[in-house]
Amino acid sequence: MNGKKILLGTATVVAGALLLSGCSGASGGDSGGSGDGGLVGVAMPTKSSERWIQDGDAVKSQLEEQGFSVDLQYAEDDIPTQVSQIENMITKGAEALIVASIDGTTLTSVLQEAADAGIPVIAYDRLIRDTENVDYYASFDNYQVGVQQATSILNGLGFTELDGTPIDGAPEGPFNIELFAGSPDDNNATFFWNGAIDTLQPYMDEGTLVVASGQTDFQQAATLRWDGETAQSRMEDILVSTYSGGEQVDAVLSPYDGISRGIISALTDAGYTVGDEWPIISGQDAELDSVKAINRGEQYATIFKDTRQLAEVAVNMAVALLNGEEPEVNNTTDYDNGVTVVPSYLLESAIVVKDNIQEVLVDSGYWTEADITG
Repeated sequence: MNGKKILLGTATVVAGALLLSGCSGASGGDSGGSGDGGLVGVAMPTKSSERWIQDGDAVKSQLEEQGFSVDLQYAEDDIPTQVSQIENMITKGAEALIVASIDGTTLTSVLQEAADAGIPVIAYDRLIRDTENVDYYASFDNYQVGVQQATSILNGLGFTELDGTPIDGAPEGPFNIELFAGSPDDNNATFFWNGAIDTLQPYMDEGTLVVASGQTDFQQAATLRWDGETAQSRMEDILVSTYSGGEQVDAVLSPYDGISRGIISALTDAGYTVGDEWPIISGQDAELDSVKAINRGEQYATIFKDTRQLAEVAVNMAVALLNGEEPEVNNTTDYDNGVTVVPSYLLESAIVVKDNIQEVLVDSGYWTEADITG
């Protein structure tokens, strides 16, 4: 791609600073680990994504370190299964629930059962909607995650540094970009989308970035259940309908690594090869397969959200509640679930590109060098 610049001189500094700042508040309300062997229910959406396995393992191990027993369940993205699992946790006498919902709008009835039993509920990473019976929310600054995804695209195209600072002599474009969004039943997906589009919109308005397919609405870009095969199919359709005359895709906004891998498969099948003409592709979650793809030059960037920190926040919220204390929060205004504004603790995230994998992911112990290169 003529004019594409890969300028990453400040990448490790920026990402490292974000990571360290995210760690500083993760201790939450530090309840002192006074678990009494009571049961805490942990409901996770699926094992099909490695990040949810890591989340579940981290929450379980940290709760057990605090002296609690844990009922950890995965629903494999089936809503009735998740509802049934939570019902069983209530029946078993869970003292608190930590819930990463599949569809944040479908738990109203079962969470009323929890409230009737006096069981506090912590929404984990995904906001639970349309109920007053969610006490706290632990997540990341999801709007900022979207900003970072868009910024990684702009950096890969040579417009900005990773911190968003404009680069002198940036290419004029225009560049063709296609837009993907997350699952429409996940509240986070709209935060990611809004952050990304707000960042990209000035470039689209001036014609520097062009969505050649014309698919610029969230509903057009949404990917149900964050499914990589669904994303691959949509990307294939876009390539056939819009780029069959020799036009090139220069960038793809992807909100999740699994979606990114589906996009990469579609591009590869269409004859794209890694090199100067390969599109800039964003991502999220620093999944191992995608970190390897970044190393190979297939995916340009991902967003690292340290699940160990998120687990720590959620666990400390649960322990504080069970000790009759008030959990620490840092946002009491932005997360309106349609019924109530849920007090929240938001962690920070970091952009990962090839040049800072070592500092952000390896030095922090999240992945080992052998994991990434093996």
